[in-house]
Amino acid sequence: MNQNTSSAVMQQRREPHKSLDDFPTPPWATRALCERLDCDGASVREPAANRGHMVRPLREYFGTVEASDIFDYGAGFAVGDYLFGMDPDPVDWTITNPPFRLAEQFIARALRTSSRGCAFILRTAFLEGVGRWNRLFSHTPPTMVLQFSERVVMHKGILTKTGSTATAYCWVLFRTDISNTKTEFGWIAPCRKRLERNSDYQ
Repeated sequence: MNQNTSSAVMQQRREPHKSLDDFPTPPWATRALCERLDCDGASVREPAANRGHMVRPLREYFGTVEASDIFDYGAGFAVGDYLFGMDPDPVDWTITNPPFRLAEQFIARALRTSSRGCAFILRTAFLEGVGRWNRLFSHTPPTMVLQFSERVVMHKGILTKTGSTATAYCWVLFRTDISNTKTEFGWIAPCRKRLERNSDYQ
């Protein structure tokens, strides 16, 4: 049987364990989440800020944006390990694209340090797995899962307006200011054309 070498399949998101997992988030995908949140005047933390492609749209919606990353990408953000040491001071929201292999740890720390909630853009495959069910979802179900109806294209090390991907993404949202025992599922309707700006790629 021949290997499927289409560009979409070859752009699946798979990274070595020690990789920085450098897959910049298209700004339109962050705006799609922010449109569903009450952001006015709120504070938000982006602890895996990369080159700032998520930080810039967050600044359009939130009153205060705190950004950092474990690696210095030259964007001027604080450099530090979000998972190391004592919990940071609380913020209203934590919103990020975490390294996939560390997503559960990011979620745990964000739940403790976000007074309103936290949201993570993740491969939809994150919702699968008995181990993750036992460790996370069985006792801390997300408030909402928002599945993109359009493909969110993320290429390693570069933000680009073109290309394709075989990886499906969703926003996994936890509210910490309300009691929740049931997860609401919804779709993010096609919105790239409306939310995307040419300046996003400069």
